[in-house]
Amino acid sequence: MTRRTALGTVGAAAGAGLSAGAKGQDLPSPAPAPIHAEVPPQAPGVRGRLSGAKAAAMALAAEGVPCVFGVPGAQNNEFWDAMKTIGLPYLLTSHESAAPVMADASARVSGRVGAFALIPGPGLTNALTGIGEALLDTIPIVGLVTDVKRGPSAPVGQVHALSNAAILRTVTKAVFEVHHPGQIAAAIFRAFRIAKAGPPGPVGVVVPYDLLSMVWDYDEPVPPEIAPPWDEAAYRKALDVLRDPSRKVGIYAGLGAAEATAELAAAAELLQAPVATTVSGKGVIPDDHPLAVGWGYGSFGTKAAERAFKKVDTVIALGARYSEVSTANYNVPKHDHLIHVDIDPAVLGKNVPATVPVLADARLFLARLLADGDLVRRPPDPQLLRAVHQDRAAERAQHHEVKIRDGVDPMRFLAVLGEAIGPEGLMFVDVTASTHWAAEAIRRQAPRRYVTPADNQSMGWAVSAAIGAQRTRPDLPVACVTGDGCFLMSGLEASTASRMHLPVKLFVLDDGAYHYMQMLQEPLFGRTTATVLPRLDYAALARGMGLASLAIASNDDVVGGVAAAMAHPGPILVRVAISYNGRELRWLESLRSSYLEKLGTGQKARFALRFLSRAANPALEND
Repeated sequence: MTRRTALGTVGAAAGAGLSAGAKGQDLPSPAPAPIHAEVPPQAPGVRGRLSGAKAAAMALAAEGVPCVFGVPGAQNNEFWDAMKTIGLPYLLTSHESAAPVMADASARVSGRVGAFALIPGPGLTNALTGIGEALLDTIPIVGLVTDVKRGPSAPVGQVHALSNAAILRTVTKAVFEVHHPGQIAAAIFRAFRIAKAGPPGPVGVVVPYDLLSMVWDYDEPVPPEIAPPWDEAAYRKALDVLRDPSRKVGIYAGLGAAEATAELAAAAELLQAPVATTVSGKGVIPDDHPLAVGWGYGSFGTKAAERAFKKVDTVIALGARYSEVSTANYNVPKHDHLIHVDIDPAVLGKNVPATVPVLADARLFLARLLADGDLVRRPPDPQLLRAVHQDRAAERAQHHEVKIRDGVDPMRFLAVLGEAIGPEGLMFVDVTASTHWAAEAIRRQAPRRYVTPADNQSMGWAVSAAIGAQRTRPDLPVACVTGDGCFLMSGLEASTASRMHLPVKLFVLDDGAYHYMQMLQEPLFGRTTATVLPRLDYAALARGMGLASLAIASNDDVVGGVAAAMAHPGPILVRVAISYNGRELRWLESLRSSYLEKLGTGQKARFALRFLSRAANPALEND
């Protein structure tokens, strides 16, 4: 079953009209609705004689979106004016590509559905990468994309007249096409229901621009949420496995467990189970919990997690998909039993065979397990707690130890930054060679406090995301760790932080290269190709965008430099002059071993001959 097949099933369960919308078909034309002079406060929705633009803005307000991100244009100026009229928060991004990224980050840190608004054509196509990240990372966002006039009487040669709805379908769970002004509010409400239903993800609402200025009598209440799935029979099978007191249990928790932190900690204590998380799931159990062992549980994750799970024979995976990046090319240890709990039937037991696949919401599963606690309770295991404490303490000491002296040691910098931002701070980490060190070194005490583009791996994503998060959570400190290559792709979005006085802290790890690619290329090809980057004057760039700036050039500068950056009251750009030579990168070593194991004998021989021939030729140069 594919992701879209599963979503079709969810749509069908929600009603025929919703299913039709999810498949991109026409919504039913509304009947004329009476005007209601009084709207009871307990019945939120969109009511009254309104323009299509104002109905759209009121629908988003009724959904409680923290902010709408985007860029206005000829086809959606009516909507932007309507947002200002009703006081709906919005933010102008510097580039359309940032709009869905900021909406995504807003959703991740708030737990609500994010929202963005763009014009058709280049507005939409510029945004595809960010929407795709939300799709693969299962983040609920809704995009209001205006369209050109459609229908038999539409003129030929309209500007931006791409097949906008068809383009949007390639990176979303569902697209609702609106053909009548009376459908606008209903389409937005249905989009939010689908975006939140399992698995969460992006949904598009496409509205021809001429409908925004038309007036209609609306009486559209906010519909109920779609109930999460629950497989009672599968739960019973899982309970039978866990009832055996001889089984040693470990829990692997992803972002799908973000709303179940209390239940997760209680279940871990009930089962005396070490808890490892995915990268996106960092913080679903506090990192200082006695049973928290860090991220991953194979050779790619923390050593504490790898050691703890070697003594486990039964794994409960909660809201975790075992995706390629999070497992270093599916390099997952085998255990006797895997109870895989997820709201997406398409991922259950797919990458790692599951003894018991359970289609269920993680929080519901844990609540039932706690209710049946007397059947599965384990006695306290002081030996386990002692081992976890010792391993985690040893790791923390290693993270703070200076092992790279030619420039700043990235691992130590990340550990210091994670502590300086505080337990409530929001950490955004981009796609760099240091990403996996960050997952080890930065500790979080709550979910939605550590964010990275996990499965679409969009370079430069974190810069825009951190700004969107700061706009959504102005009460919390926000730090972004990006690479010099990533900053080249999205760095001008920092001007948005300056314009809006958003005090985000941007740290650029600068070594003058796509070092991630160099680490992958050199072992296979004996050389690097197209990885050297220009040296930038970050202080001048910061000054040009109205940002403060700072440089951390050595290990001696790290503690003071990080403290100064975090204390600065406004946005700041910090260059961190790093080197990668001198530390083990566990994720990369695990990836290499997994990759080589999967190669055939002929492929291995060809790679070895190529490497040896190039090693014997010192004239070959890297670039």
